[in-house]
Amino acid sequence: MRDAVIVEAVRTPVGKAKRGGAYLDVHPVDLHAHALRSLVARVPGLDPGDVDDVIGGVVGQVGEQSTNSTRLAAIAAGFPESVPGVTVDRQCGSSQQALSFAAQGLVAGAYDIVIASGVESMSRVPIGSAAVVNGVRTDFTGPAVAARYPGGLIPQGVSAELIARKWGLSRTQLDEYAATSHHRAAAAWRQGRFAAQVAPLPGVDLAMDETIRPGTTVARLAELPASFAADHWTARFGEIDWRVTAGNSSPLNDGSAALLLTTSDTARRRGSRPRARIHTATVVGDDPIYMLTGIIPATAKVLARAGLTMDDIDAFEVNEAFSSVVLAWLAETGADPIRVNVDGGAIAIGHPLGASGARLATTLLHVLERTGGRYGLQTMCEAGGTANATVIERLDA
Repeated sequence: MRDAVIVEAVRTPVGKAKRGGAYLDVHPVDLHAHALRSLVARVPGLDPGDVDDVIGGVVGQVGEQSTNSTRLAAIAAGFPESVPGVTVDRQCGSSQQALSFAAQGLVAGAYDIVIASGVESMSRVPIGSAAVVNGVRTDFTGPAVAARYPGGLIPQGVSAELIARKWGLSRTQLDEYAATSHHRAAAAWRQGRFAAQVAPLPGVDLAMDETIRPGTTVARLAELPASFAADHWTARFGEIDWRVTAGNSSPLNDGSAALLLTTSDTARRRGSRPRARIHTATVVGDDPIYMLTGIIPATAKVLARAGLTMDDIDAFEVNEAFSSVVLAWLAETGADPIRVNVDGGAIAIGHPLGASGARLATTLLHVLERTGGRYGLQTMCEAGGTANATVIERLDA
């Protein structure tokens, strides 16, 4: 039987978007190309021409990230023209979906060597840009969706507020979780845990993730105003104790990440060491109003398909779009918080949308290798109410 194994994984340091961010002057195609080039350079004997496809996740597929930018990134990376590329949009889960597509292609026999990757430059292509035409925000849902969901879909931040209300999460709980994310990420950098997975971009003065704040405290976070409070949302959903802030949400970021996958047989033939295999991957749909809770059924589904339980998982990477999302997931799954985002998450490290799924997979692989864990699970909430979940299994050296 054919399988799908990870041979190498790499990411850039995550930069902050705009406001003097390190990647402000870097074209997203070049940012993506750096991850691809760095990935190939880490695999001895690999000719980029041997890559059957590059599958890349990008959320803002407009402007500098439009026109199948993954194909352009492969060209910019110096890959032969014979190497194709395709760009995936599963919103925040785009590069996690790229990883799933890559694994599926390997198992099906369509590929022997494939790259799953992603990029987002929120500095140069601001969030929501794809829905704006000539400076006017478009109706991207259409009348049939509006008829099914009277009042229309809502911003993710409001969904995060509804989640906090439904699960009874206090402002203090949200801020405590956010502070922990910063402290864990800062410790990971300080202790050298990220060094092996990160490839700084030449010519850019950024050696570590730019939005980590080691000195973050709950008291400081408590001073921040709520980000999404508005009377019209209260009129629609009833009284909301607004508690989601910039401090307990993921920031705006730039970055890229990439993983090289092949089959065990191909790796053996080429003299490469498989480090982990894609054990099981799934995707679900969920309520597009609550939107970000899809990670709960996605986790249940991937575990059922894998024949595993929560107790079998040694490390979790749950994307920290908002504190309330992870805390609701913890409440429903009963996961041990000690095993969740052990090196911090997106609230601190950052959430470069299209790159985040590949970044989580890269981090999860390294956590398993460092701790000697066998199984890792990552899950990603996504706009529109979908969610990916993936289980990887570390392979012995």
